[in-house]
Amino acid sequence: MTTFRARNLAFAYGLQDVTFELPSTGLIAVAGPNGAGKSTLVGILAGVRAPYHGSCVYAETEIRQWKRHAFANKVAFLPQATRVEFPFTAEQMVYMGRTPHARGGLLGNWSDSPDDETAVTHALEITGALPFRERDFRALSGGERQSVLLASALAQEPKVLLLDEPTTFLDPRHQISLYRLLATLAEKILVVTVTHDLNLALRYAHRVLLLQDGRLVADGVPAQVLTPATIAQVFNVTATVHSRWLEYDA
Repeated sequence: MTTFRARNLAFAYGLQDVTFELPSTGLIAVAGPNGAGKSTLVGILAGVRAPYHGSCVYAETEIRQWKRHAFANKVAFLPQATRVEFPFTAEQMVYMGRTPHARGGLLGNWSDSPDDETAVTHALEITGALPFRERDFRALSGGERQSVLLASALAQEPKVLLLDEPTTFLDPRHQISLYRLLATLAEKILVVTVTHDLNLALRYAHRVLLLQDGRLVADGVPAQVLTPATIAQVFNVTATVHSRWLEYDA
């Protein structure tokens, strides 16, 4: 079943004439060099980049026509950077992910329910953030913050999870751990992640959308998209594929 369907999708900067369809489950990697349009594309899917040109449909409704509360109950978005100035604990940050489930929608009345507690605790557990749930979010390391923000997105209990460079603040071990988690989540929901790491895309993604200069230049399973020839064309580096992993020679 199709969730997103884009036709001749374009944005004022960063995206031109992009067409694709996405299924209801699976891990989709959006790859490409700097300035290729990756974040712009995922931002449009998340409903935070407008106005766009062409068509971008989620669940048979144009994204621009979705009501924010209804859309937030379906789609969670983890941006590349989030700034927090107030003394919230990690757990409180995750509870904010339950906002779309509050009575009256995004601006409605708020009171924690047993469902909220269950969703928050589960999200903290699966992201490894449970041990520091009581700590001030601002005092956490970059990797710990990323775990909390991911937990907040998962607490929404979305049908779609969109992530913009989720491994930015993570060391290699935690990058692999995160992608293993995303691959597991993708068995039940659609996960779309922007990445510069082609090794992670090759190892864990079910499909790669490869962008260059705002255009979709390749779309398919990783082994067919991330070939030495395509990598040389798009990234201007020489690459060798070894059992789904890459070695680079700039």
